[in-house]
Amino acid sequence: MAMRETDSFGRRRAILAMLFAAAFVVWTSAPDLFSFGRAGVSSLHPDELFWTEADSTLTPEELSNIAIYDKSYPATVHITSTVLHRDWFLEIYPQESTGSGFLIDAEGHILTNHHVVRGSAQLEVALLSEEADSPRYRAKVLAVDPPNDLALIKIQAGNPLPYLPLGKSDRVRVGQKVLAIGNPFGLEGTFTTGVVSSVGRSIQDRSGVLRDLIQTDAAINPGNSGGPLLDSSGNVIGINTAIYGPSGNIGIGFAMPISRAQPLLRFVKGGAEPPEEIGIEGFFVPSRFIRALKLPSPGHLVTAVAQGSVAAEKDLRGAREEIVLGNYIIPWGGDFIVAVDDRPIAAKSTLSEALALKLAGDTVKLTIVRDGEELQVELVLRPRAGAFRL
Repeated sequence: MAMRETDSFGRRRAILAMLFAAAFVVWTSAPDLFSFGRAGVSSLHPDELFWTEADSTLTPEELSNIAIYDKSYPATVHITSTVLHRDWFLEIYPQESTGSGFLIDAEGHILTNHHVVRGSAQLEVALLSEEADSPRYRAKVLAVDPPNDLALIKIQAGNPLPYLPLGKSDRVRVGQKVLAIGNPFGLEGTFTTGVVSSVGRSIQDRSGVLRDLIQTDAAINPGNSGGPLLDSSGNVIGINTAIYGPSGNIGIGFAMPISRAQPLLRFVKGGAEPPEEIGIEGFFVPSRFIRALKLPSPGHLVTAVAQGSVAAEKDLRGAREEIVLGNYIIPWGGDFIVAVDDRPIAAKSTLSEALALKLAGDTVKLTIVRDGEELQVELVLRPRAGAFRL
């Protein structure tokens, strides 16, 4: 009996050994049969992918943005301003702040904001470059225009520099595409896009009122100040100047129209003096109100004239009464300007843009309507004391 049990146990061991051997042969020769729902995975060639790669194609607008950035990036600069302060113990210590600017010629002239360079004991300019060891240049302030928050500075690079062309800010329209480059929060070469949200905006800053600004929703943050606002052709139409809000972008930024910088540039180039204001206050009357007010066309309604101004010398007249139009109270009876230098007043920035191009001694021709009669008035602009400082 014991011999039979031993023989039976031996046969079972032999059979199990044969089964294990057969299973090993099948496993190693045909592994796909035992992939348990993962058929095909183990048979992939090492160079084959099990995911799908997209064929990405950039849109024409994206290609345009890239081309503008590639062209504008090298001509945008990072400005570091060092200002000296005194602490409670009357010891002097330096404090740095940063901003942006852009080259306007190959010789190293740079436009920026006055508040970027104001009070600086030392200015350093770095060109935006892919190279980490790109040189930094000492900059000299050539002239400033505080009322328009503008400054012109210059560096000596020893070689021709890339620069940006200046566009026509008087042709800016609400809704057109704009692009901004600068160094927000010290992040060099930041590029943002948006549209013109409005034109002719006026805002209060620390030193006064900045008038007739371009409003944009392109992201502008601290450090963008002085950088270029570009149109879709890559031309500079504004200088990024201010944001709405104390800390950062909320979609409301402001740029000084580039035309406001032209008198400063002409002053530095040839010594021509900037003009004082002509001395009128008023507002633009759009086409939707002209029928109700029985006016011939859109234009600029004069509400007040400053005593002693060139406008007062030529007997321009302000409002004499007030009228009610819907929910509006309108000062009424003043001269209505319909054209400046024979150019129709078609937008609220037309008059200010035309005056921004003038220098002391220039003549401004105004076409006005007074008591239903059209008149021509010529104003000779007087020098504005202390506008530009060297």
